[in-house]
Amino acid sequence: MQIIKLDATESTNAFLKNLIFSELQKDYTLVVAKEQLNGRGQMGTNWQSEPGKNLTFSVLRNFNNFKIKDHFVLNIITSLAVYSSLEALKIPNLRVKWPNDILSGSQKICGILPENIIKNDLIKSSIIGIGLNVNQTDFVNLPLATSLKNIMGSDYSTETIMNSIVWQLRKGFELYESGAIDILNKSYESSLFRKDKASTFKKLNEETFTGIIRGITETGK
Repeated sequence: MQIIKLDATESTNAFLKNLIFSELQKDYTLVVAKEQLNGRGQMGTNWQSEPGKNLTFSVLRNFNNFKIKDHFVLNIITSLAVYSSLEALKIPNLRVKWPNDILSGSQKICGILPENIIKNDLIKSSIIGIGLNVNQTDFVNLPLATSLKNIMGSDYSTETIMNSIVWQLRKGFELYESGAIDILNKSYESSLFRKDKASTFKKLNEETFTGIIRGITETGK
């Protein structure tokens, strides 16, 4: 496993993507930065992180036969990898907020951004960006954000957590490659935030409605 450590970069996903386009990179190449100047979250949002306090890294996964129809499995595997690593640290009230935010209670501690390189009907490579709030304690104008230190009152080694997440990622991909997608799906569904509870949702046009999350489809809807 090759690990590239940076003091600062615009985005670990973008840095790793540029590496791939310039030269073939080994499976599980990691880019980890003390500071991301323009980190991105889901739907084009910015990921805010205090320099040196949190875990911001991207990992490359190369595939031989990963079908596009299974693309949501990348969210499942990565979410469960982070979830399992934090569960081992006894972080309380862990949940996965669809598609791949990790919460403690109702507060967000981790965001995940997979970006795929596609050829024909296969995903050839995936760059999986992970931002985990570890030792930061103040989150300006982000009332729903928190960190491991805020929750547990202790500092944590970002490198130790990163190694644990990568190990869990390997386990998840081994399950997928063995055909055990059902096991992954069941673990993911059982971890979903507010599953089987009546909740209020908002459409793109701001209209709200009440619904109950029962599970996910084969494509992750």
